[in-house]
Amino acid sequence: MRIYKSVAEMQAACREVRRGGKRLGLVPTMGALHAGHLSLVRAARASCDVVAATIFVNPLQFGPNEDLAKYPRTWEKDVAALEAERVDLLFAPSPEEMYPPGATTYVIVEGLSEKLDGKSRPGHFRGVTTVVAKLFEIVRPEVAFFGQKDAAQVAVIRKMVDDLNVDIRIQVCPIVREPDGLAMSSRHSYLDVNQRKQALVLHRALMRIQFEVDRGQGLSARLIETGKGVIAEVPEVKIDYLEIVDPDTLDPVSDVSKGALVAVAAYLGTTRLIDNIVVGRQSSVVSDANR
Repeated sequence: MRIYKSVAEMQAACREVRRGGKRLGLVPTMGALHAGHLSLVRAARASCDVVAATIFVNPLQFGPNEDLAKYPRTWEKDVAALEAERVDLLFAPSPEEMYPPGATTYVIVEGLSEKLDGKSRPGHFRGVTTVVAKLFEIVRPEVAFFGQKDAAQVAVIRKMVDDLNVDIRIQVCPIVREPDGLAMSSRHSYLDVNQRKQALVLHRALMRIQFEVDRGQGLSARLIETGKGVIAEVPEVKIDYLEIVDPDTLDPVSDVSKGALVAVAAYLGTTRLIDNIVVGRQSSVVSDANR
């Protein structure tokens, strides 16, 4: 695995791959890798000739009171994991390399960026789309791989790709869960033993909603009420949002019969966790096709 820390070197390496006619896949990460990240790498390995990964804790997507300083950084472990998965190129720039002094350009997907996580984390998606646009330009992959756990992020990135005519296919891979159902997250390292058990209520709430949908309940208001009732059983968990939305527009839907994204975010102490499921008719949120 070749490791690059400068934009120019990574661009040159990726240019060489494309000139050779090889299919290049990109897996963007912020490091602190777990099995969910590695599932994206394996998906890229299965369908691409050359796999590029990135490790970059992007300061633009953290708010002033968020966890940028303490976000887990496990460089040596991450490098070993990526090497074991036969990643070819690793791009690990510094913040100064990605955002040189005087940089004032941002990429903003208006409308979508203010929904779900964007509503409670103002500026978050501006940071996401800016860094992803830069990574797409630096690497210029044929396919980029993202996880379904970040469904709102997927919707925003797809809209950016569509609006800007970016010639990259977005492939979304399923959520990877712990044996007890908890969606894997780098932020689990913040949780103590009791909080780790309490966090399972998010998955229980989603599974209860799925159960009600399977029984024929289609009204979003009833399903949201059911999910919130489950989460209320663990008072330490504070809901940020529990919404049922169209997976492409992130607008609320009143009925799930045509397919919907059930998304939840909640706090355990200062740790924010997210999870989601897709209910009803199969939705484009889990499709790998770029429209």
